[in-house]
Amino acid sequence: MRKKYKFLNLGFIIFIAACVTVNIYFPAAAVQKAADEIVEDVRKIEKKEEQKPEQKQMNLFQEIKRLSWGPAEAHAQIDINVSTPAIRALRDSIKERFPQLKPFYDKGSIGENNVGLLETRDVSGLNLKEKADLNRLMDMENKDRKALYTEIMKANKLGQENLLQIQKIFANSWREKSQAGWWIQNDKGEWERKK
Repeated sequence: MRKKYKFLNLGFIIFIAACVTVNIYFPAAAVQKAADEIVEDVRKIEKKEEQKPEQKQMNLFQEIKRLSWGPAEAHAQIDINVSTPAIRALRDSIKERFPQLKPFYDKGSIGENNVGLLETRDVSGLNLKEKADLNRLMDMENKDRKALYTEIMKANKLGQENLLQIQKIFANSWREKSQAGWWIQNDKGEWERKK
């Protein structure tokens, strides 16, 4: 009889353990924030601190809520680690290369694709030396970007299955922070000039 109860107890424990779910998710918002900061740093874009009217109202509401009586809500803060030595070195390399790439963006020779990499657009106006320089710069840039995305994935233990999602998040930042007139590829794969 005791063996039967031990078996039932073990079965109950397994059943309870099977009912417990672990909520693991991809921290897209935190990765987007990190991507925005990196792209702004690379392209030397000043952050705009201007608040929209609805943000001001929300801040007022949050302040009133904070001062109210009763239990407070708990929020988890997820930070993405983008300060490893490898990530810093890649970021610096990309930042140093940007001034050399900018004229090619301005001429329409290159554009930002929808997976966070550079692609050739129109090189008809470039001479042979410029084409060679562009190819060399693009190869180095795309190599560094791929390495950056991989390092962010590794540093934050996000798993290989999330690499494409990291790339697409960075693609959003590269495209959003492109200047008017630069080529960007939308999510459907169509190329357009940024307005």
